[in-house]
Amino acid sequence: MFVLFGVIVFLYAFSSYKNNARKVSKPNIEFIGENNPYITSENVSKLLIQNYEGFKNESKETLDLNVLENALKSNPLIKSAEVYMSVNGTLNAKIEQKTPVARVSTSESYYIDDEGSYMPLSSNYSARVPLVTGSVKKSNLKNVYLVAKKIKNDEFLKKHVIEIHQNKNEVIFLKLRQCKFLVQLGNVKLLDKKINNLKAFYQKSLKENTLNNYKKVNLQFDNQVVCSK
Repeated sequence: MFVLFGVIVFLYAFSSYKNNARKVSKPNIEFIGENNPYITSENVSKLLIQNYEGFKNESKETLDLNVLENALKSNPLIKSAEVYMSVNGTLNAKIEQKTPVARVSTSESYYIDDEGSYMPLSSNYSARVPLVTGSVKKSNLKNVYLVAKKIKNDEFLKKHVIEIHQNKNEVIFLKLRQCKFLVQLGNVKLLDKKINNLKAFYQKSLKENTLNNYKKVNLQFDNQVVCSK
């Protein structure tokens, strides 16, 4: 029994030594969630290499996975990251990219992501999302974000809204595809009700072929849609 116990301890120690001494191979990058390539596998590999120079020649025992994971999370295009080692020495990274819901086009150009935060433009891929124009600051994206999120989750709005405009008084307007009029949304209070009023007005005017008769459609008033010809 003592000999058998000694053999087991020796084999465990030997396998642990061999496993820890195994060199790290080329990283394996896996993207989860949305497949649009705002950041590529090559970009992720470069981030890993830059933050752990020469990691291919490092043993698994000395590799600090937290350093690499935090380096990936610091990239403004990445929402979450998980870095881990497989038994055969392969470095793995699971990446979830941010998802844009609108693109700000003012003196600066950037995305607003699905959590209402800043997201830089990508040189690899351009998202088809509504434009945001007017008086918009990175430090105050809440109102336009709420409207953009509503557009993303509503099939009617996603099909028709191409632009969100906010003036200096934080009054919000919507521009619809193939429509000459502006939709004055006002603030974001009672947003669902205002959108339902817009849908009802649009369907009625489309049926009557009067959509092009209006210059502005005002949704700020309760239980009514006020139109200017």
